[in-house]
Amino acid sequence: MELDLGAVRAFVAVADDRHFGEAAVQLGVTQQAVSKRIAKLESDLGTTLFHRSRGGAELTGDGRSFLTHARALISLADQAVELQRSRRRSFRVDVLDTRLASIELVRTFHGTVDDVDIDIVTSAGLTTARTALARGSIDAFFGRVTGVLDDAIESTPAYLEPLHVLISRRHALAGRQRITMSELSGTTAWMPGNAPGTEWAEFYRLLSADFAVHIDTTGPDFGWEHFVERISGSDELFSLVGEKCRLPWHADTVQIPITDPTPVYPCSLLWNSQNRHPMLPLFIRHVESDYRPFDPRREWLPAADHAFFVAERTART
Repeated sequence: MELDLGAVRAFVAVADDRHFGEAAVQLGVTQQAVSKRIAKLESDLGTTLFHRSRGGAELTGDGRSFLTHARALISLADQAVELQRSRRRSFRVDVLDTRLASIELVRTFHGTVDDVDIDIVTSAGLTTARTALARGSIDAFFGRVTGVLDDAIESTPAYLEPLHVLISRRHALAGRQRITMSELSGTTAWMPGNAPGTEWAEFYRLLSADFAVHIDTTGPDFGWEHFVERISGSDELFSLVGEKCRLPWHADTVQIPITDPTPVYPCSLLWNSQNRHPMLPLFIRHVESDYRPFDPRREWLPAADHAFFVAERTART
């Protein structure tokens, strides 16, 4: 005897709705089709699964016993279909911006696996990524974690990126090999891309509070090329950028490391625990293998980020 999965699915729908008509609506078929499927299933099993009445349908003892197995069958079938579909579609990664350090992790991963298509997605950060991960429209997201994540969302530290000062070659500090945080105290960093309410704007707000570095977010923000051009043309403006940020090249700008301490921007990899894409476990391992732990003796993180990174790393070791 081979069970008809369509009949099993109809059985579960009727068991949930207690009515053949409502089950038919849910399945997108006629009530007569549902009745025929249930009748065939009862015939195949040699038992009665429902007590039928004008008020609806109630499970018999055998029906209640079979329901657990029926749900397991449907779940297994759905997982098999989803896995097969996942194998055929691209692996979708949100890197926030293609000039940021996370794109390098995606690139090196692509070089370690065969026959995988990767779609690069950009978003407005954690706010939109939460929804995209929940819906399955992306498979993974790189970003700074703030607040409490949804139960289905998991994360692991991806990297800690040291910050540099970006200045013009005409700036008074342009000849330095490194700049200390105490030297930046009382100065103003121009960062027009720090949109209010974003996780990166919050990071720089906390940096400002700890080191008295004012953050000027006035724009307009016309993109990376305009940003670098504006810095290059000033002997006073400076900005803060990630060490691995691939800025547009300009002969009149330089990047100088910050020390004592070195502020590091924390980036995590986030994914939905229900995601079944076959590349996801491999990608998580790739990111974790490249992670360098936080060094509190020479680096700075906001207190909340420090606790998160330590807690996350401890939980996964």
